[in-house]
Amino acid sequence: MGGAMLTGWLAQGLAPEQVAVIDPYLSPEISALAVKGVRLNPQAKDLGTVDTLVVAVKPQSFRDAGAALKGFVGPSTLVVSIMAGTTMSALEEVVGGAVVRAMPNTPAAIGRGITVAVPSKRVTAAQRAMTDALLKATGLVEWVDDESLMDAVTAVSGSGPAYVFLLAEELARAGVAAGLPEQLATTLARATVAGSGELLHRSDLPLATLRQNVTSPGGTTAAALEVLMANNGMQPLMTRAIAAATRRSKELAK
Repeated sequence: MGGAMLTGWLAQGLAPEQVAVIDPYLSPEISALAVKGVRLNPQAKDLGTVDTLVVAVKPQSFRDAGAALKGFVGPSTLVVSIMAGTTMSALEEVVGGAVVRAMPNTPAAIGRGITVAVPSKRVTAAQRAMTDALLKATGLVEWVDDESLMDAVTAVSGSGPAYVFLLAEELARAGVAAGLPEQLATTLARATVAGSGELLHRSDLPLATLRQNVTSPGGTTAAALEVLMANNGMQPLMTRAIAAATRRSKELAK
């Protein structure tokens, strides 16, 4: 996720020489940015304290990684976390700084992400504006004041792209089961999900109206929706899935 956001920032014009990446396991894609001026794994004594630190490690690794990052953080450093389940109090304890907890998603890499952010009390108006500018470079931004909402945010939008990709995957698999060649079924599924997503993006109509506009009474879509909208269909399944992801986000905070 951190790599996706960095890709988005650089594509939007962030100067590479203003960026330092700290990662003991650099991917080839991130390593390649060194030739553009991005500094890789500098020491705190060489870099000093930074204006803004984006923490994008796995939550399970945060305690160990945070200790190494603390040297880059001064009293006025803005610390933006995109880790699931890691609370602002934990960030303040381990890293320090003025903390914003944010949850983006992977479409940030193409400027079509959405991020929800919550600021700590130490965050100044200028730091909030800086965070907003960073996050808006990768898509939409929503701000909340209640940190407890972040677990459900993580479940819905942070993890949400995986659900959409699974929908495309299963739509293709169902097409094969209905008799389509695998390549054609995959092409149809990818184009249908992508095109529907773009229509959803451009339209202000309610979600239900968009669905109803595709559905003729007694037609093929209605027949499929009768299965998907049954008592044991998509709605209760998605509710259970979001609840499971929300619980896991809360567990990561412990």
